Amino acid sequence: MGTTNPVGAVVLAAGASSRFGDVKQRLLLEPVLDRIRASSVDDVLVVLGAHEVPSSAPAVHCPDWERGRGASLRCGLQALGEDTEAAVVLLADGPNLSPASIDRVLEVWQESGAEVVAATYDGNRGHPVLLTRAVWDRIPDEGARSLPALLVPCDDLGAPGDVDVPADLPETL
Repeated sequence: MGTTNPVGAVVLAAGASSRFGDVKQRLLLEPVLDRIRASSVDDVLVVLGAHEVPSSAPAVHCPDWERGRGASLRCGLQALGEDTEAAVVLLADGPNLSPASIDRVLEVWQESGAEVVAATYDGNRGHPVLLTRAVWDRIPDEGARSLPALLVPCDDLGAPGDVDVPADLPETL
């Protein structure tokens, strides 16, 4: 990790993919990781649970993944280095993620010092979401959405997408 303002990315990839009918992370994880690496994030960590999925990034297995997205997120946050000040949270099933949205959220955090910063698309809170260490112990099993956030419009960058069923896959995959 870098020496100033260390930030890590936590990619949530622990779900069962039950609606998809196959392990969607096998198709989507690496393209999402490529997009994250095109941003200014220092390190990337993948959280796995229901399926073991090959990853070019370090991965941690969350035994409590069935408790909810927040349980997986807490596993990932606990695995980050002690010098990590903040984590950018992303979903493994967002294949259209813009690296610029990560950088925009980071920039707003650096300027504001807000504890939680989240991208919005068409007025709806989405990912990436930046969480400072100060809120890590307040994440419920349902995830970080209940934490108040400084919202950052990213409409011009396009939403990251949300692949739930095969018809949601972009044509480029």
